[in-house]
Amino acid sequence: MASVSLEKKQSVSLAKQSGSPLTSLKFGLGWDPLKKSGFFGKLLGGGDSIDLDASVVLMDARGNQLDTVWFRQLKSKCGSVKHSGDNLTGEGDGDDESISIDLTRLPANVEHLAFTVNSFRGQTFNDVENAFCRVVDQGGKELAKYTLTEQGQHTGILIAALERSGGEWKFTAHGLPCRGKVIDDMMDQIVSALVR
Repeated sequence: MASVSLEKKQSVSLAKQSGSPLTSLKFGLGWDPLKKSGFFGKLLGGGDSIDLDASVVLMDARGNQLDTVWFRQLKSKCGSVKHSGDNLTGEGDGDDESISIDLTRLPANVEHLAFTVNSFRGQTFNDVENAFCRVVDQGGKELAKYTLTEQGQHTGILIAALERSGGEWKFTAHGLPCRGKVIDDMMDQIVSALVR
């Protein structure tokens, strides 16, 4: 089955997409600095690097924050979630940062994994283009991809989430603009979006 390209607020069952039992997933994030054109673009330093940070919050069914994996803590306390490390520029093709999840070691009380992107230096999403997130299974097969199309003055975004649904994992594209240069600043908005 081919990868599903999701629109904002669409969901997909990852087990159905994979066609085999899931043991691990990789969440990949990519972006490019907006290339400003013309004389003023060059004058204003078009194409400067953009330091976006991928993070994930592990939450229980009620939205309580159990752990956070980000550039200051590259591994969850339980060892099931690992961050690839901080990419300071966004240059190059493919995933700029990735987060790996060992589903066999993920604590049973983790019901939601909220994936966010923040601009630590305060650059807004008006300076970003070609931002995307994707989910890949243990065999390297891309299951779903979400391309962020909107820009704006915000410095954070809840880009997507994984949620346990009847014992299987569901991936949802959110694309929710948020306030905050770090993930902790966004927690109220994240909980409101994910916990019903």
